[in-house]
Amino acid sequence: MTNTNPAIVSREQWIAQRETLLQSEKELTRLRDRIASERRALPWVRVEKNYVFDGLGGPRTLADLFEGRSQLLVQHFMFGPGWAQGCPSCSYMADHTDAMNVHLKQRDIAIVAISRAPLADIERFRQRMGWKFTWVSSHGTDFNHDFGVSFTREQVERGEVPYNYQVQAFPVEEAPGVSAFCKNGAGEVFHTYSTYGRGVEVMMGTYNMLDLAPRGRDEGDAPNRMQWVRHHDRYEQARAAAGACCHS
Repeated sequence: MTNTNPAIVSREQWIAQRETLLQSEKELTRLRDRIASERRALPWVRVEKNYVFDGLGGPRTLADLFEGRSQLLVQHFMFGPGWAQGCPSCSYMADHTDAMNVHLKQRDIAIVAISRAPLADIERFRQRMGWKFTWVSSHGTDFNHDFGVSFTREQVERGEVPYNYQVQAFPVEEAPGVSAFCKNGAGEVFHTYSTYGRGVEVMMGTYNMLDLAPRGRDEGDAPNRMQWVRHHDRYEQARAAAGACCHS
């Protein structure tokens, strides 16, 4: 909640309240560490299907996407067949990937984006956005459906979409997610974790900084809290349109 009418106090009073908040922050840090440990303790599931993706260098299996590393993170990027461009919120997530990638590589982790859109559409959009990370197409495979981020039109129309470990209504046939995989010395690939819904905020480093700012995320009570997000090359256009509207 944004504090629209903050109290103005002395430095000593502020320090006292800040120290109280610090105790809550420490509790959150310890809880986050405990949950991370529980996440790592989950059992693994062997990936039995031979998924083959369309990539710039030709067909690539899921094992190929590890690029010589033992761990793989996948952004399930909402970009379906026939879409003109990728989802703005998924793009907001992806804007953080290239900066993280150099550090993830040092921890034996590869990161890729996977979408159902054909590779030509993915590449056209990736070039527009200026991204360097690996992005492959799962078009024609069961990958997105098997990992809970693509649905049939009939499921959407019935309001019976299997997303985020429950059956629920969902407005479109594509959804966001992040999945983790591990590969052993024998080349076997295992699924270790997936997160959906607000769990994908792990990729949104900007949100962490917004949460420190005086007005926070400042998203109000709109049904779609992220309606302010634009593709990063469209913010100026949005501001210009808003300005023209205000002066009309």
